[in-house]
Amino acid sequence: MNKSIAPAPVVAAGNVKFGNALPLSVIAGPCQLESRAHALEVAAALKEIGKRLGIGIVYKTSFDKANRTSAASARGIGLEGALPIFAEIRDSIGLPVLTDVHEAGQCARAAEAVDILQIPAFLCRQTDLLLAAAATGRIVNVKKGQFLAPWDMGNVVAKITSAGNPKVLVTERGVSFGYNTLVSDMRALPIMARTTGAPVIFDATHSVQQPGGKGTSSGGEREFVPVLARAAVAVGVAGVFIETHPDPDHAPSDGPNMVPLRDFESLLRTLMEFDALAKRRPGAGTI
Repeated sequence: MNKSIAPAPVVAAGNVKFGNALPLSVIAGPCQLESRAHALEVAAALKEIGKRLGIGIVYKTSFDKANRTSAASARGIGLEGALPIFAEIRDSIGLPVLTDVHEAGQCARAAEAVDILQIPAFLCRQTDLLLAAAATGRIVNVKKGQFLAPWDMGNVVAKITSAGNPKVLVTERGVSFGYNTLVSDMRALPIMARTTGAPVIFDATHSVQQPGGKGTSSGGEREFVPVLARAAVAVGVAGVFIETHPDPDHAPSDGPNMVPLRDFESLLRTLMEFDALAKRRPGAGTI
């Protein structure tokens, strides 16, 4: 353990850099890894969008949705089936890759093929999982639990850095507000930046999720994704997390809050304009 190490103010996944004072970068992709062909199709499209706009994009998808509302819901293809697909996206398409891990035993294997290990919000205080992810040396992106205050993330980050890994991202994804509802408190963004010292990401798609809102699955209000994303980028963040899919209405997971891939580039153009304005002011990027 190294209790004196501080989180890095700038974290790089391949050629994509995240820093609160840097130009905006993006984490994007479908919620669930559906197949090799689907993953390569979306990754290639995101790669081209990133090249056209001049913005860094990390590809994200989950090999296992272990926190589905219903036991009957599709969970994904599993870690062993996903690893060669992740490696192909990194090596052939050239995008850095992020995926969720749910158990400490998954971390080392997933780290063989991805750049960023993501800790789901429900698991953000699981010490053994955080330490196992940190021990891989990969970037660790921790989603703030829907039940936590933003200043509570300081303790979460300290667990990771105490293991000697300064490469941490913290992500705001809304806070529970009554039943089946989340709200986004934009004050949380500068508070997390100040109390953790890590680059801050705003998850625009899970922030509009309605957990369990459809009985056996979660609902969502994707029309509000651009609204919340613009608000967060106007505050000033290191990056945005946006799930996107060619046909979200037929996606196996989180379809109601994913952005259609056809609309993704237009949304990014707008967010880049907001980001440029937010970070042009004196003291910009300090949130």
